[in-house]
Amino acid sequence: MKKKSWLSVPYLALFACAMAVMALVSLNFSKTMFIIEGIIALVSCVAALVIYLFFSKYVRVTVRGAVAGTRGLDKKYLDRFGFPVAVVGKENEILWYNSAFDRVVCKGSDMYGMPASSVIKGRSIEELCGSDGGDIELGDRKFTVYANPIEQGFVLYFFDDTYYKDTEREFKETRQSVALVVLDNREALEDVDDEDETLRIAMQVESLLQKWAAEHNALYRKWGSSRYMIILEERELVKLIENKFDILERVREIRLGDVGATVSIGIGRGEQSLRRSQLSAKRALDMALGRGGDQVAIIRGGDFEFFGGKTAGIERQSKVRVRVIAKSLIEAIEDSDKVVVMGHKFSDLDCMGSAIGLFGAITTTLHKKVQIAVDYETSMAKSLIDAYKTQCGEGVFVSPEEALVDVTPKTLLIVVDTQSVNRIESKALYEAAERVIVIDHHRMSVDHLENTLVFYHEPSASSACEMCVEIIDSFPDISLKKPEAEALLSGIILDTKNFVVNSGSRTFEAAAYLKKHGADTVSVRQLFSDSIEIYRNKYKLVSTARIYKKCAIVIAEEDMPDIRLIASKAADELLGLKGVNASFVVFRADESTINISARSYGKRNVQLIMEKLGGGGHHAMAAAQMKDTSFESAIRMLVEAIDSDGQG
Repeated sequence: MKKKSWLSVPYLALFACAMAVMALVSLNFSKTMFIIEGIIALVSCVAALVIYLFFSKYVRVTVRGAVAGTRGLDKKYLDRFGFPVAVVGKENEILWYNSAFDRVVCKGSDMYGMPASSVIKGRSIEELCGSDGGDIELGDRKFTVYANPIEQGFVLYFFDDTYYKDTEREFKETRQSVALVVLDNREALEDVDDEDETLRIAMQVESLLQKWAAEHNALYRKWGSSRYMIILEERELVKLIENKFDILERVREIRLGDVGATVSIGIGRGEQSLRRSQLSAKRALDMALGRGGDQVAIIRGGDFEFFGGKTAGIERQSKVRVRVIAKSLIEAIEDSDKVVVMGHKFSDLDCMGSAIGLFGAITTTLHKKVQIAVDYETSMAKSLIDAYKTQCGEGVFVSPEEALVDVTPKTLLIVVDTQSVNRIESKALYEAAERVIVIDHHRMSVDHLENTLVFYHEPSASSACEMCVEIIDSFPDISLKKPEAEALLSGIILDTKNFVVNSGSRTFEAAAYLKKHGADTVSVRQLFSDSIEIYRNKYKLVSTARIYKKCAIVIAEEDMPDIRLIASKAADELLGLKGVNASFVVFRADESTINISARSYGKRNVQLIMEKLGGGGHHAMAAAQMKDTSFESAIRMLVEAIDSDGQG
């Protein structure tokens, strides 16, 4: 039977009556018309009767099947059920329902023959046949619907559980989360000589946070100097997420001269208790501060979600902290039988410069055996490696596989210029070493190395080389040689783009220290020299750039040798174009991987854009890898990331 075919019965009956009347009228004018119209009226009447009889039989059979499927209960008992029951035919039309269904669902209207989808909106009957049924809403009531298949269709059972679902929703919406807030640039504000003004700014931030907490019915408490705790409900947290935590912008409007106040917020969401939520909030706050501050980090079930973080990190200088780190590093080295220094995959001048600087300091001052583990074939710092080999001989650089052979429980592994377990040169070497130290300036990543002896992380530093210079300066009786000084200076120059980006007072102090120890800027500059082929290919890419929302985008579809090096140099070169705040070079690293090299002068945080594509990096230098995708898809996702980023 066609779906809802029985609905044609009333229309056929009316049509038959109309034709009968017309036939009687035509009898006075034409017997032929009388006969034709009479036959049509008779056929319509018979058709209506046949359809009705077939449908009645169909209903009886289906309802009988429904009754048989309820363990011997007859229709009278189905009708007396206190909850709504409906019988649906094989064409998904409603054939029968009990009085509870009529009262609760139909509310007096006739629903015979109506499609079941008009009741179970958005759900299919097949879905409802599972043991969990399905949830639907009818007006202000909520039901769990179960379906029982029978020979000719289905029986639907509607259980009103509005109270329990409302209680569950209320429980979830009132689940409490702990937010820890810190004024993360208090030190920068205190550098201003006027203490009264500094205090006024701190009080303004505190007052704003109090009002913000009150707006969201949250509990507010101050728990330390420039540190605050806010406990809020899940429904309020959802609103904050929808507004992308505009409190960050409101705090940023509070200024003391050229310095704007910023806060970092860590939130523990969805925990079983307030104590566990507080511990998660502390972990999230550490992550937010490790990524440069001025942002919100939410942790839920081990997964992080970030908001804000569009401004550069606040420079924090603490000679005391550097001395403590250096002392811990020296103690770890002295307690080791050998030291292995390792950086990240496709190592650059900052990575190798840091490694060479530490190599020189440890071998000359602490007299320990040191090796630098690097994959020479994939390194982008071949010029530095070759130059150092020429000056200091062989044996300094080994492959990760060679270093792995000699690892003992007393071996110390120092990881420089990365903290990501997925970016280190050799994961096998990291897992084999029981004693690990990390020195890195990139913003904290979710997959950062854990269980380390020392985790020296400073996102406000310009480069890993700058951090290593500060550590080396704290070594006793240090005498840094010219090759190591030049290697360290090359890393600083690379990551600051000739002291243009991320260059604070610490950066120039480090450069002056290296210059004092014999670093020759001409020799360092030669490390950046390109071959004629690399130079041509670099400008070939630059010439194909297109501008989108102040971003220069290049697609390197042509195969080129040293494409990684060329792409990074082209990305740097594109920043020289007028009106360009960021540059992106898209190239194919291998048959299954497309890479994006991103650069900026600080006006745009390219790290946030790359994170949307599964990558990361620093405020002004970042990258991403995309597996099993095409250039078209990669460009589309890059454009979407730029659009959704909301930066100017």
